Amino acid sequence: MRAAIMRKFGNPDVLSVEKMTRPEPKPGEVLVRILATGLNRLDHYVRDGSVTREMALPHVLGSDASGVVEVLGEGVTEFHIGDRVIPMPGYPLQFEDALSEPLSAAPSYTIRGLVEWGTYAQFMVVPAQWLLRDETGLAPEEVAALPMPLVTGVRAVKVVGRVTAGEFVLVHAGASGTGSMNIQIARALGARVATTVRSAHKAEFVKALGAELVLQLDDPSFADQLLDWSDGKGVHVVIDNLGGDVMPRSLDVMRPLGRLVSMGMVAGLESTIQLRPLFFAQKQILGTLMGDVDDMRWGLDQVRAGNVRPLVDETFPLGKAAAAHQRLAAGEARGNIVLLPWA
Repeated sequence: MRAAIMRKFGNPDVLSVEKMTRPEPKPGEVLVRILATGLNRLDHYVRDGSVTREMALPHVLGSDASGVVEVLGEGVTEFHIGDRVIPMPGYPLQFEDALSEPLSAAPSYTIRGLVEWGTYAQFMVVPAQWLLRDETGLAPEEVAALPMPLVTGVRAVKVVGRVTAGEFVLVHAGASGTGSMNIQIARALGARVATTVRSAHKAEFVKALGAELVLQLDDPSFADQLLDWSDGKGVHVVIDNLGGDVMPRSLDVMRPLGRLVSMGMVAGLESTIQLRPLFFAQKQILGTLMGDVDDMRWGLDQVRAGNVRPLVDETFPLGKAAAAHQRLAAGEARGNIVLLPWA
């Protein structure tokens, strides 16, 4: 089979497509023929060494995929050859951790493509318990744009953020793969949504997803506009995938008892906040990593109902993985970038 392999950390050019031995499923596992692979911002940071440099090389990146069952390992009865499937983008490596709540808190939990080789390949082996049936009816490249943004977004917005109908919600980086999914999930829950973008040309894109108010991060009237929009009281919830110096600005536009959900650090790893307004207004800062199988199922239900849709920015053949990463690194994608392993 063919796979996009990195043999060292660095810029997108470290990715090269090579032939390698096809993996075979052990008992309880399934060999999946990958039809499409979704890229995430995390892949960029793993490739350039920002996440860790202690991982074994060579390595295959990627956590998101859509595919079909190719071979069943011994004892697997819940799937059949040819079934369309979606692997969970992250799961515990140890069986005894499978009942942890949340799943991402399990000691052996990992995102695919960090410890184990990932989805930038034509085949992958997945434990059967971490496979879901693909009943979306969507094209493979659309399905591949879903897993991590969808399951992470459901956990952040619905479970951790506890967003309910009628609440005012600020979603950062609304044109990104994660942000565009967060907008849709919040709207599916009945919330009113404002969002930030880094450039004005992305405004129409996020408005089409249901954002009522679109703000540029560097707009000096950022806080005033949000307060006016939220009846002068501030937003109930902020879904923050940026962190850095954006977090304190987000806290400032939250109403008393508001919730800030931290789910990313694109703008920086450190934030400095004032504790007095946080304390007296009883605001909450909540961290989240990934979601569970139930979160993914709820999200897929919303996809089938038409409340949430995948957003594919551009597709690339596997042989153009470096070019796909160049677009990923540039941060100009509106939605998700997808690799096609068989193109």
